[in-house]
Amino acid sequence: MLKISSIRSILENTLFVWIGLTLIITLAGNALVLPDWLQVVGRSHPILLHFPIVLLLMGLLFFWIPGIDNKPEIREIGEISFLAGCNFAGITVIAGLILAQEEYTGEILTWHKWGGIAVFAGCILLYFFRSSKANYIRISSIVLAFAIIATGHWGAGLTHGEDFLLAPIISNEVEVIPLAEAEIFNDVVQPILQAKCVSCHKEGKIKGELRLDHIEGLQKGGKSGPFVLAGDFEKSLLIQRINLPEDDKKHMPPKNKAQLTEEELLILSEWVASGASFEQKLVSLPAENELYQLASVKFEGNKIYSFDAADPDDIAELNTSFRSIQPLFPESPALDVSYFGISAFQPESLTDLKSVKDQVVRLSLNKMPLAGIDLKFLKDFKHLEELQLNFTDLEPEQIKTISELGTLEVLAISGNEIDQASLENISKMKSLKKLYVWSTGMNDQDQESLQKALPETVIDFGFDGKGIIYELNSPIISQAEMIYQDSLEIKLSHPIKTAEIRYTLDGTDPDSLTSPVYSQPIFVTSTGKIVAKAYANNWKGSKVKESVYIHSGIKPSEFSLLYEPNSKYKASGATTLFDLVKAEAANHGQKWLGFQDQPMVLEVDFENLKKAKEMSLSLLYNEGAHIFPPSKVTVQGLENGKWVQLASNSPEVSPKALSARSELLTLELENTNYEKLKITLTPLPHLPKWHPNAGSKGWVFVDEVIFNE
Repeated sequence: MLKISSIRSILENTLFVWIGLTLIITLAGNALVLPDWLQVVGRSHPILLHFPIVLLLMGLLFFWIPGIDNKPEIREIGEISFLAGCNFAGITVIAGLILAQEEYTGEILTWHKWGGIAVFAGCILLYFFRSSKANYIRISSIVLAFAIIATGHWGAGLTHGEDFLLAPIISNEVEVIPLAEAEIFNDVVQPILQAKCVSCHKEGKIKGELRLDHIEGLQKGGKSGPFVLAGDFEKSLLIQRINLPEDDKKHMPPKNKAQLTEEELLILSEWVASGASFEQKLVSLPAENELYQLASVKFEGNKIYSFDAADPDDIAELNTSFRSIQPLFPESPALDVSYFGISAFQPESLTDLKSVKDQVVRLSLNKMPLAGIDLKFLKDFKHLEELQLNFTDLEPEQIKTISELGTLEVLAISGNEIDQASLENISKMKSLKKLYVWSTGMNDQDQESLQKALPETVIDFGFDGKGIIYELNSPIISQAEMIYQDSLEIKLSHPIKTAEIRYTLDGTDPDSLTSPVYSQPIFVTSTGKIVAKAYANNWKGSKVKESVYIHSGIKPSEFSLLYEPNSKYKASGATTLFDLVKAEAANHGQKWLGFQDQPMVLEVDFENLKKAKEMSLSLLYNEGAHIFPPSKVTVQGLENGKWVQLASNSPEVSPKALSARSELLTLELENTNYEKLKITLTPLPHLPKWHPNAGSKGWVFVDEVIFNE
């Protein structure tokens, strides 16, 4: 049997082996090529690390035993335990350095790596200088103990996440987000990625060179390709991997991790199908959209109602051109009723709602002329929770009736005059959670009195103009259609009646001095883009709002495409370009023709028709989905058997990724002596350097080609 002295000698000598290996691997870094079998050693790091932690901490305790110098047997046990811990620390450090060469990186890894090396070095120094003064040794042991704990904490952060240690005492309250404010990515998609994917794709652990803990990493993608491409399941790495069999080594999440639920799979798939936007709000999707239906139930307002649903035939009959009745959210019996169109409002139509009075939960009559109308019918709506009556000319008696509705939780009566009697009645509405009363004529004393009477209610008194300047909302542009034949009426409006709206029709941004001021509807008879901006005293000017309008012009007698569009984005072929149906910017898969490997080359003939002097192209831009302006547009005319260039343009490329949007490119033709026209749109051959997929080919998307005299 080996003597203690022999064990000590072996352990002391092996320490120098671990020191040498540690220096080699540390100094060589990524230049050192390790055999595959050593990866097994590296992956044993999480198993080995428990030994040095226990042995070292136990050995450190022996330095604190009073009079240990007079107890050689106990001292020897402590020293051997500490020496064994030093050896295990060396082995653990070597295994960790090997493991770090796989797919770990980041600031946490750096702290953990050098912390481990510092602990190993500290162990060696403390062991070989253990005969120093007791006070020095004890201070050093405390420092080493803290180093061991800190290094272990960083290691836990790599494996379990940065907040793993403190998670039990950190508040886990989840902010309730209103459905109207919920964003598809931030509030629906990202929580799924955080729960099921980020642990393997974050700072410190970036498998496949893919980071999912910030948007830049998502947009960049990994070494196997882009994480998502809008509307493209084949090239979206996310869709590929989550749909692989669970036993496939490329399936994500790995089979030893928590798997995606069916609902989560559907949400991620529908997100990509809907455009994979990182900014789009959930409510911008149509109510029948599957992603909306799956996700909307997660947000505030989607409370469960036990009452019976209304007759679908009654709901269908009540939906008119001036009134909308929809479920509060898909499959809910609760109804949301909204009136719109002041000129079409008929007070007697309010009595029609009696057939759904037990299901109405929200009622919006904003801007409807309610003066003189008896509102007592609202008392029959026994589940009414939210009432929107902004700018409706309410009278004191009507406000008194409203104050008697005991089920109300949200009341909006901004823009109505509130006298003292009305103020007293509103002060009795203890059930209110939110109250909107801006622009109601209340002074500071009235506001203070109301807030004191309703201490549990969140009251919005609106902008008081005291030293804070807010930005105006953008104007609203209303037009019956985007593509028209004769003339088109365009109306501009703004919720703040005193706001001044300025506009341009040449596509430039309006200014507050020289641009025309909107005062009455605008009638256009050409193709172009209206850009509008709102201004008001004590407010910042709004962001611009723009809208394209397209005059249908001359439809060619014959047309054909030299190259077919990509099979994924072919819509109805060349016919799509002249069907006068404007495609939606948010939906890439329908009604757009997409070209990438070949240019779009369109030949048109105007036999027996007037010759066009102007041509407009309706294009889609969405840099995040690789959809860019064409690198060049050329228009050629066939004259005496030869193609002659009549117009050309190279549209400017955005310096950053913007949201999906329609753009209109118009070119003037030099003459009308042609027999036929040939229009060529060349896709961008290389995406710009700032793009995550710089160097890849760009796409050109087009949905309409318009010719005018």
